[in-house]
Amino acid sequence: MLRRALLCSPALLLVRPAQAQQRLSVVASFSILADMTRQIGGDRITLRAIAGPDQDAHVFQPKPSDAAALANAALVIRNGLGFEGWLDRMIRSSGFKARMVTTTEGITPRIMEAHGHDHGGAGRRHHHSVGPRQVPDPHAWQDLGLAQHYIRNITAGLVAADPGGEALYRRNAEAYGARLAALDQWVRAEIAKVPAARRKIVTSHDAFSYFGDAYGVRFLAPQGVSTEAEPSAAEVGRLIRQIKAESITALFMENMSNPATLQRIAQETGLRVRGRLYADALSAETGPAPTYEAMFRHNLSLMVPAMRGDAA
Repeated sequence: MLRRALLCSPALLLVRPAQAQQRLSVVASFSILADMTRQIGGDRITLRAIAGPDQDAHVFQPKPSDAAALANAALVIRNGLGFEGWLDRMIRSSGFKARMVTTTEGITPRIMEAHGHDHGGAGRRHHHSVGPRQVPDPHAWQDLGLAQHYIRNITAGLVAADPGGEALYRRNAEAYGARLAALDQWVRAEIAKVPAARRKIVTSHDAFSYFGDAYGVRFLAPQGVSTEAEPSAAEVGRLIRQIKAESITALFMENMSNPATLQRIAQETGLRVRGRLYADALSAETGPAPTYEAMFRHNLSLMVPAMRGDAA
C-alpha cells in the first residue's frame, strides 16, 4: 500500500517526465550545420547555432552568451578547413572539454588562391599580404554528394556522445541521406536544362566552387573565398570585361554580402541583379531558405532561368 502511494505521489510524477526529457546539448558553429544536425538529432537533442540565419560566419563576432553555450555543450559541430577561426579562439579561452565533430573530416578539399586577410584563422588580424596564397576552400556543403560526409560525421558524433540514441540517429541519418541523394539528382536535372555554354554565374564571393565542380557550372566572383577580403578595382574591372565578352546573364547577390560591388558591376554591364542566393547561411524561418534542402531548391529556382537568359 505504501509502495503504491509512493509511486502515485505528485513529486515522483514530476521527476519522471523531467528525466525523460533530458536531451543532449549540441552547439553548431553556423546555421547550415545546425539544420543538418537537427535533421539527424531530432527531438533527442537541444541545439544552438552560434552564427545564426543570415549571419556571416566569415566575420562573426561571438557574444559572451555564445561562449557560455559552448562551455555547457556536450557536443560541438564545426565545419573546419579554416572556416570558423573565431570558434577556435572561443575554444581556447572557454575551458572547452566537450566532444568536437569536424564535418569535413574525410573530404579532400579544393585548394584555391586567397588574397589579403586569412580566412578567419587565428592570424587574420596580422596578415596583410596582397599576394595570392594557397588555402583550402571550406564551402564543401555546396556539393550535395559531399554532404553525405557531413551526415556520417555528425551521426558518429551524436552516437559517441549519446549511445542510447544510436538507433534514432542512424534511422534519421539514413532518411536524410536518401533525401539529399534525391535532391542531388534533381539539381543535375535542372542544370541540364541550361546549354553548357551558358552555365556561368557571377556571385558576390567565391562560395560556389564545389557546386560548380559537382554540377558543371562556372562561377566568377569579385571577392575571394572570404567576405573579409575586398576586391581591388583592377579585379572588378577584369570581371566586368569578362562578363561582357562572354555574354554572361546570371548576376547574383548573396544573403550576407555587401551589395556595393555587385551594384557597380550591374551598372557597368547593363545587367540586373537576378536575386539573392544563399551560400554560407540559411534564411530565417520565414524566408526562402530556412533549411539546407530549401536553400538548394531556392538557389536553383533563381540560377537556372538567369543562366538561360529568361526574362525575370
